[in-house]
Amino acid sequence: MRKVLLSTHITLDGFMAGANMELDWHFNNWNDEMEKYTEEQKSRVDTILVGRVTYQNMAKHWPAVETDIYARTKDIEFAKWMNTMPKVVFSKTLEKAEWNNSRIVKDNIAEEISKLKRQPGKDMIMWGGVGIVSAFLKLGLIDEYQIWVAPVVLGTGIPLFKNVRKSFNLELLNTKQFSNGVNILRYRPKN
Repeated sequence: MRKVLLSTHITLDGFMAGANMELDWHFNNWNDEMEKYTEEQKSRVDTILVGRVTYQNMAKHWPAVETDIYARTKDIEFAKWMNTMPKVVFSKTLEKAEWNNSRIVKDNIAEEISKLKRQPGKDMIMWGGVGIVSAFLKLGLIDEYQIWVAPVVLGTGIPLFKNVRKSFNLELLNTKQFSNGVNILRYRPKN
């Protein structure tokens, strides 16, 4: 059965983004080791799950990168992958999903994910968006947490576990440390 993998970057003090959605801290630390890990991660998945805000930001960014003559070759290759991957956007307000291979799910998140998990294929990856992450957490839909912890303290921002109303336990699968101080903590829900 396919799994839902949440892969998200947070600061040491637990923020997914700065107070004004800043992500510069996330990209300032990027290195070749992280690039290699991302390639491995990509090989495990065949569907991208996102909320509206993340979707709209990615839909503006990645198609332009693919044709940017000044972009790095690695970025162009990643853009091609992003542009061709099936994308499921969870939104009650988005009317059209115009980015290639995208579709919108407005209701019944748990039913949709259950259906996707039963289909043949690789795992599904979720990248950020505190709203959609909160919804998936509340419904118990995340099978693996891949938390990229950056050695940065913002002091204020948008926390990953913003709307968690009850505690839950996780089991550590493994950790991965990069030379730039970023650590990936991989967990699964503990039954």
